[in-house]
Amino acid sequence: MNSVHEGGCLCGAIRYRVTGEPALSQACHCTFCQRRTGSAFAIVVAFKEDQVEVVGTTLTQYVHRSDESNRWLRSHFCNRCGTTVLVTLEKNPGVRVVSGGTFDDPGWFKINRHIWTRSAHDWIVFPPDADKYEQAYVRLPRN
Repeated sequence: MNSVHEGGCLCGAIRYRVTGEPALSQACHCTFCQRRTGSAFAIVVAFKEDQVEVVGTTLTQYVHRSDESNRWLRSHFCNRCGTTVLVTLEKNPGVRVVSGGTFDDPGWFKINRHIWTRSAHDWIVFPPDADKYEQAYVRLPRN
């Protein structure tokens, strides 16, 4: 039986349900994620597109082009409260990235990989058992 986990935006206008296990869970320390979250890093939980169901008002999108690869990244956020709920990436079609902090229970998945560590703040201490990559690491599985 597949596990089901739910979450949503801060104001509750957007809700989602994911089914099954994520393709990966990681912390991204790139400067784009730092700015889009207003934090030191983003928690990235990636699923195949058919594992994610979104309900509620329409998500607004912001398209950003990477200054390194020139590929687009789309932040999908609530137009009422501004919470970024999902991210899609040009390099990973068929994959939806869920913002880890938006899960109702964000403790169910494990972060064991850190990417773009070359942009991490000096005060970040990485767990000794975590994989660390100066840049991005892996292409996600397609549908």
